[in-house]
Amino acid sequence: MKKICVVTGSRAEYDLLRRVMEEIRKSPLLDLQLIVTGAHLSSKFGQTVDDIESDGFLIDYKIKMPLDSDTSVSITKSMGVAMNGFADALAKLNPDMLLILGDRYEIFVAATASMIARIPIAHLHGGELTEGAFDDAIRHSITKMSHLHFVAAEEYKRRIIQLGEQPDKIFNVGGLGIDNIFRQKILTRDELESVLDFHFLQRNLLVTFHPVTLEKDTGATQIDELLKALSELQNTGLIFTMPNADIDNEVIFQKIKNFCENNHQAKYYTSLGQVRYLSCIQHVDGVVGNSSSGLLEVPSFNKGTINIGDRQRGRLKANSVIDCEPNCTSILSAIDQLFAAKFQALLPNTKNPHGNGGAAEAIVKILEQQSLFNLLKKRFYDYSNI
Repeated sequence: MKKICVVTGSRAEYDLLRRVMEEIRKSPLLDLQLIVTGAHLSSKFGQTVDDIESDGFLIDYKIKMPLDSDTSVSITKSMGVAMNGFADALAKLNPDMLLILGDRYEIFVAATASMIARIPIAHLHGGELTEGAFDDAIRHSITKMSHLHFVAAEEYKRRIIQLGEQPDKIFNVGGLGIDNIFRQKILTRDELESVLDFHFLQRNLLVTFHPVTLEKDTGATQIDELLKALSELQNTGLIFTMPNADIDNEVIFQKIKNFCENNHQAKYYTSLGQVRYLSCIQHVDGVVGNSSSGLLEVPSFNKGTINIGDRQRGRLKANSVIDCEPNCTSILSAIDQLFAAKFQALLPNTKNPHGNGGAAEAIVKILEQQSLFNLLKKRFYDYSNI
């Protein structure tokens, strides 16, 4: 059996990986190994390792990373600590392949350690762009360290070819988040209100705002502009999910907390978990912020997304996405557009550019069939050959 070692470091990434992990576990040809790190092991970010264990997964190795501070210095040092942990974990587990998703710094560390350990890497959701965050550079770097590539759209496949990867090692399987939407049992509105201890109003929005990591000292200003816009809304319930463990997350975290404590229409959650998060999307009128989920998953609910600023600039977008600038006037204008009858009439016909589901099964089938012989020695593919 091939030992496939999955690494997860954050709540959002785990929600995408969970179906793949379940399919690997069911496979008679694959053996699932699991390394948990990053924000999963932090009480500040919800101690979401508990969710992984409650889902029935055996964790083979936990790698703690200091996440008490959100400065560039502290996060860089945290990456160094994680590198030591991954060296030990990979030596102990000796997997046949590392399976990683996305573009976070802890995943970059995992890929680097795996490359040095001469363990082939399968990378999910490569080829995408987020030009406002340093995740972009991390994602493309992981692509160059990886040997198999599972992408969410043909445009992303072409971009990976452009990076010099062999076309026969790139597989368009669609977006993983779409699998969750079609398979997860969504809570009713009454059930959701009960588990959230939140009362829905006439209109309701789900809000997620992360730091724009390629911009210095904009987090406080941008979240102030967003909260100023939201404070002007009448009879609108606001459900906030807290930011990732990124540089400058603390100021956003604190300002949202203060806003909710002084606004009876608003409530924040450190970690909603997959069921509650998807149920929120189902029952709110739209999603506001700069999270990738607004572009990757929300269109499949036929709900509108207000995409603020540059963090997600470059991603494929459905016609349900409204781009706006990170200032109060632009955000309020986008909210007006979201609720306008003309825009709402377009939503039932929304097509998600990231596919219609089935990614997890497709990935596992390819992993079962793929020979690992000579994968490590990659040959650069010249884009001019296309």
